[in-house]
Amino acid sequence: MSDTHSRLPAQRPAPAGAEPLLKLSGLEQVFDTKKGKVPAVGGVDLEVRPGKVLCLVGESGCGKTTTARAAAGLTRPTGGTVAFRGKDVAGMNSAERLAYRRAVQYIHQDPYAALNPTRTVFSTLTAGLRRHKQVRSKAEARQKASELLRLVDLTPPESYLDSYPHQLSGGQRQRVNVARSLAMNPELLICDESTSMLDVSIRVSLLNTLGRLRDELDVGFLFITHDLAVAKYFAWDGEIAVMYLGKVVEHGPTPEVVGDPQHPYTKALIGAVCEPDPDLAKANRAASGLRSADIPSLTALPSGCAFHPRCPAFEPGLCDDAAPPLIRLGDRPAAPGAADGRRLACHVVARDRGRAPSHDPAVTASDTGTPRGAAWSA
Repeated sequence: MSDTHSRLPAQRPAPAGAEPLLKLSGLEQVFDTKKGKVPAVGGVDLEVRPGKVLCLVGESGCGKTTTARAAAGLTRPTGGTVAFRGKDVAGMNSAERLAYRRAVQYIHQDPYAALNPTRTVFSTLTAGLRRHKQVRSKAEARQKASELLRLVDLTPPESYLDSYPHQLSGGQRQRVNVARSLAMNPELLICDESTSMLDVSIRVSLLNTLGRLRDELDVGFLFITHDLAVAKYFAWDGEIAVMYLGKVVEHGPTPEVVGDPQHPYTKALIGAVCEPDPDLAKANRAASGLRSADIPSLTALPSGCAFHPRCPAFEPGLCDDAAPPLIRLGDRPAAPGAADGRRLACHVVARDRGRAPSHDPAVTASDTGTPRGAAWSA
């Protein structure tokens, strides 16, 4: 492994600490449909830094994948900007955009649909290398493909290079997808529910592989999942942004978001996690009870806070009057590498806490090593 790592990929110079890899500013995505305009993403501000993990969490249909596709340059947003290393993607010239497309790679959710069934593993892994003239011969291409397979723990590589997708298991296929994304020496990997279709044991193994690659190759991650347990496991030293109907409603360091959730929707997501401790599971369910299980339609969003029809903390005249802004709570400094510290979009919580959560005895990982309510695991 050490020999492989010394050759693939080449070491990059240390990035400037103040510059994020990827920055989304006021990102909006509106789709025109037969039923009218659908605001899939409504003003998202996020940053991903080198070697760090940002998990985007929320229910299906909340806009996670739409945000990821815009971040990867697969779709052009209808509003806001996507900047890579400080450069607006929309204003890049052809050479800059080519470098951006190579530096940002996408790992899809479905390991069965993401691979061409008519291509061998060797052909799949080397298509990009040949396209960008990164290899000069078939022998060199085969060597590079073998190195990629070793990086994702598919060994010996000779057992996989000439295989077709139908000859591989789901976990093996997804590891091939990861290896393909590493071929271009990426700086950022966008993982779109890339473990959700795998068995639990295989899921944890793949998460461990991705974590090792992050540490060894200094790759940043925009990791999308609907499962807060997976987010906690993979991004314990990173950040979590919780999305609801196209907007971020809570954002902060993972130990704080998981151990001391503030938004009622985040509490509901944590309450849905399988908890082996019956007392803690009962407490989580009690704290997260929703008024309604129905998610409002994007074509007919409710007034004010979009979550208020389901929110157990709903207050008439406050929650249904105006949409709450995503504001930083209190005067506690941001975590190292984080842009804004803890942010929240909730009228009730912001009012009750006076925008000063540091005045409350919130327990975080920095206090005790184990955040409150974090006994559940992936």
